[in-house]
Amino acid sequence: MNTWQDLVALVEVRLEATSPSVRGVFAAGVAERLMSWHETLPEAEQAAFTLGLRPLLNSVWEGALGDPAAFTAVNRGLAEYVLGDHCHNDGQAGPDDAHEPAAAASLNAAYAYLFGCTELAVWASRRAVDGQHLEYLAKREEGCLLDTDKALIDELKRRLRDLDLVAARSTELRHALFGLPILTSIPLRVDLRTPLSSRD
Repeated sequence: MNTWQDLVALVEVRLEATSPSVRGVFAAGVAERLMSWHETLPEAEQAAFTLGLRPLLNSVWEGALGDPAAFTAVNRGLAEYVLGDHCHNDGQAGPDDAHEPAAAASLNAAYAYLFGCTELAVWASRRAVDGQHLEYLAKREEGCLLDTDKALIDELKRRLRDLDLVAARSTELRHALFGLPILTSIPLRVDLRTPLSSRD
C-alpha cells in the first residue's frame, strides 16, 4: 500500500465491510473537518451556501450519535436542498456552490446517515482528497510547495485511522438511528465527534 490509489481502494473496501451506522459517523467526521476548515477562511472566500449547511451537519452528528429526533431535521434539510436552486443539472449555467468540498461532503454525510449506503460514505470521503481542496491548501502555503501525493497519502491514512476509531464503537452505534440511551450517546460524542472533528 504505497500509493494514494491503493489507499483509496482500501478505504472503499473498509467502508463496504462496515455497518451503515459506522459509515454515517465516518462521513460526518469527514464533512466536519472540511466544514471547520471552510469556516476559518477569510470572509470573502466563504460560500454562503456552505455555511448554511452547518445546521444540517450538526443534525447529522446528533442523529449518527443516537438522537432519533435528528432524523426529521436531516430529512428536512435534504428536502430543502433537493427543492432548491443548488440541486440542478444545469451544468455551468447553474449555481455550483453544492460542489464546494465542505458543502458536498456535508450533503453526502446527510445521505449516508439516512441511507447507510457505502457509495454515499465513499463520496463524502472523496471530498477530503478532492483536488480543489488540496490545490487551495497548496496556494495557502506561504511560499512552500505542497507534495500533492504526500498530502493525499496523509489524508487517506487519516481516513483509515478514523475508520478504526469509529469501527471500535460499532456495537454501541448499531442502533443509533433508532436512538441511544443518553448514557451511551454522551460518551460517544466525546470519544468520536471530538477526535473526528480535529484538524490535526
